[in-house]
Amino acid sequence: MSRVAVLGGGIAGIVSAALLAADGHEVELFEKSAELGGRAGRWDARGFRFDTGPSWYLMPEVFDHAFRLLGTTAADELDLVRLDPAYRVFFDGADPLDVRSGRAAAVAQFEGIEPGAGARLSAHLDSAARTYRLANDRFLYTDFSHPRAFVPGRALRELPALSRLLGRSLQSLVEGSFTDPRLRQILQYPAVFLGASPALAPALFHLMSTFDLDDGVLYPRGGLGVVVDAFSRLAAEAGVAVHTRTPVRRILVDGRAVRGILVERHGALCEERFDRVVSAVDMHHSDTALLPGRSRERSLRHWDRSNPGTGAVLAMLGVRGRLPELRHHNLVFTRDWQANFDAIFGAVPRVPDPASFYACMPSATDATVAPEGHENLFLLVPVPADPGIGSGGLEGAGAAEVEAVVDRAIAALAEHAGAPDLPERVVLRRTVGPADFERDLHSWRGSALGPAHTLRQSAFLRGRTRSRRTRGLFYAGATTIPGIGLPMCLISAELVLKAFRGDRSTGPLPVAETQRWV
Repeated sequence: MSRVAVLGGGIAGIVSAALLAADGHEVELFEKSAELGGRAGRWDARGFRFDTGPSWYLMPEVFDHAFRLLGTTAADELDLVRLDPAYRVFFDGADPLDVRSGRAAAVAQFEGIEPGAGARLSAHLDSAARTYRLANDRFLYTDFSHPRAFVPGRALRELPALSRLLGRSLQSLVEGSFTDPRLRQILQYPAVFLGASPALAPALFHLMSTFDLDDGVLYPRGGLGVVVDAFSRLAAEAGVAVHTRTPVRRILVDGRAVRGILVERHGALCEERFDRVVSAVDMHHSDTALLPGRSRERSLRHWDRSNPGTGAVLAMLGVRGRLPELRHHNLVFTRDWQANFDAIFGAVPRVPDPASFYACMPSATDATVAPEGHENLFLLVPVPADPGIGSGGLEGAGAAEVEAVVDRAIAALAEHAGAPDLPERVVLRRTVGPADFERDLHSWRGSALGPAHTLRQSAFLRGRTRSRRTRGLFYAGATTIPGIGLPMCLISAELVLKAFRGDRSTGPLPVAETQRWV
């Protein structure tokens, strides 16, 4: 057993710390902000409660497995509600579409829009489910440090199909089977959750369609912040010492081994000794700001050539009165789909106008997140990962370009929702821009999610859990393996535990093995 410092109080850091403490290590977690959560933060103001980042609860089995590793269950910790419809999609020049989960409902819906699309969707979802099972068994729960991770074993028969999915884009796969632009957009949009565009994301990631169309979309009452709260409590119960408002300035290395960290406490720098360090902060920040040059995982040239993923402009809006045309989750798609992604990921990135965007209204499901007679509205507009776009602010005080992006999104949503007075009904407004992601989260180039899941930045090409250069240094979070999103961050924490144990298996840990402390 060892003394461990975990850097970063996002969900990956919290759960890494909890699992290691439950396994018998002496663990301290350091977070520079006043609150835990990282990207999965929360903001309370004037009776409104906003999730400031993730708002989709997908892959529920991953959440439940993480809770079970800590001696409890998702059902015991969370009040989960199934959303029906899963989400509503607004299109330019067409009626909105309520997307319903469950194979039969989804197939019937697609068939009603495009004859023959139902059978093709069923085949698409069969492939998605097979691909996800393969990923879960072979690729998600491994750090690729052992050759067996690359040995197909029983999955040998899946290799030809897997190779084809890696050799084409998600856009190509979807457009090869579906003609109606609305159906294409629904099946391609998950690429945005990967920080990429449909043309950049490998077709392998069509597996994400199984989560919303086959499995369904859940919501934890109280918002995603309650998930952070639950894991934070479990970390404390396991014995983790949590230090907020305590930035780490350096990871200290002697030769090729970790010595400890240089931490700032009350304005003074202090050197603290640790046997091992888990960095759950942005990997670019670890490489370029925390580690000495000889210990960096990647060169500056590597970072210059990499794709940081998408940036985002966020808005948290308190709205007077109701918006009955909106659902809990809403997607607003522009007609010129390709132009939108070209603006974000093209050779000369720019803020798209008009822009496709996401609107979450949790008050449609949860009365606790807004005062009576009001709506809680969260907007996310994908933009280039560029801090030059600026920071947000309160009540329109953010950078001009950030506020203009939000104004255009509010106007578009007002038109789709049949609420022309929506701008006048906003009683609370806070915006966030790429510069905020860079400043507050040390996010590389202001990326909202993490490096894009392109072929060159996925699986074993994305990173490792255990440092290749420095003994005693480990990584977790959205910027390393297995990737972006809360479920992937939970898996990354489990990979840290496996690495500490020397476990190189490719699947999830048996639950009983980690319940020794309960």
